Parts: sequence; C-alpha cells; structure tokens
Amino acid sequence: MSLITPSYAQTEPHGEEPEATVAHEGTEAHGAGHSAFPPFDPATFASQLFWLVIFFGGLYLLMSRVALPRVGSILEERSAKIAGDLAEAARAKEASDAAIAAHEQSLGEARQNAHAIAQKARDEGKAEIAADRNRIESELNARLAAAEAEIAKVKERALSEVDTIARDAVETIVEVLVGTRAGKEEVASAVAAVMAGRA
Repeated sequence: MSLITPSYAQTEPHGEEPEATVAHEGTEAHGAGHSAFPPFDPATFASQLFWLVIFFGGLYLLMSRVALPRVGSILEERSAKIAGDLAEAARAKEASDAAIAAHEQSLGEARQNAHAIAQKARDEGKAEIAADRNRIESELNARLAAAEAEIAKVKERALSEVDTIARDAVETIVEVLVGTRAGKEEVASAVAAVMAGRA
C-alpha cells in the first residue's frame, strides 16, 4: 500500500522542484508586495503627511523659539556695536578736527607773534643804528669844529709869527744891504703890503 498520492507522485520524480517552485512563488509574492518606492506609495501618504506636519511644526517651533531669537540678538548686538563704533569714530574725528583747528590757530598766532617780534626787533635795531649814527655824527661834527678852531688858531698864530719873522728878516736884510737899520714902521708896512698882495 503506497502512501504517495497520484498528484504527488507525478511531481515527485523531480525531487527539489516543489521547493524551488515554492521559493519562486514566495519571491514573486514578496516582489509584488514591494513593487512601488515607499514614499511614492499612495497607501503611505497619510502617515507621511502626518509625520511631515509633526517634524515641520517641531522644526518651526525650534527655529522660531530658539535659533531665530539667538540670531536676531546676535544681529542686534552687532548692529549696536557697529553703531557704537561709528559714533565713537565720529567723536574721535570731531576731536581730531578740533585739535587740528586749534593747532593751526596756534601756529597762525605763533607766526603772527614771530612776525611782530621780528618787526619790533628790526625797528629797534634801526632806531639804535640811527641813534648811534646821529651820536657819532654829532661827535664827529664837534671834533671837526674843534679841529677847525684849533687849525684857525694855529694858522693865525703861524701867520702872526710869520709876520714877525718877516719883519725881522727884512730889518736884517736892509741893515746888511744898506748898512743902516730900517724903521720898524716902514718894515711893518712893507711886509703888510707884500702879505696883502699875496692874499
């Protein structure tokens, strides 16, 4: 008595074939179950939309409550720091401009003072030179007048001595030539006549 049914007996000679057939069918069934890419599977759209809303909402809350306020505060701090630096730079520029203006004004005043001092020194020098020249000229004029007076005295004395010498010489010459002494009045008048003729 055989335990093998006719249908089983027909497939039995191939031995491994029923298992292969079962495996092949299982593979086809498995492939048929995953024929479409899961994100594009219409059956999972609802769950995908649900999780998309959850994650997008969480990301939105995280960005709006944590990240964006920090970024905004950083930007505000940087903006305030930049504004403060610009204001400080403007104050420094105003201070430097004021210092430059004060320096230029002091330089102008110093130039004016130096010019005034130089002009005053030149005027004082000219006044001193003029005073010295006038004093020297006065001294020279006084000395010249004294010298001229002395020369006049010497000349007058010399002329008087020349007159006396001439008279004596004439008297001696007349005495030698004539043998007698001439009168003093005659000799004096003769010498005076000769001197007047030379003058």
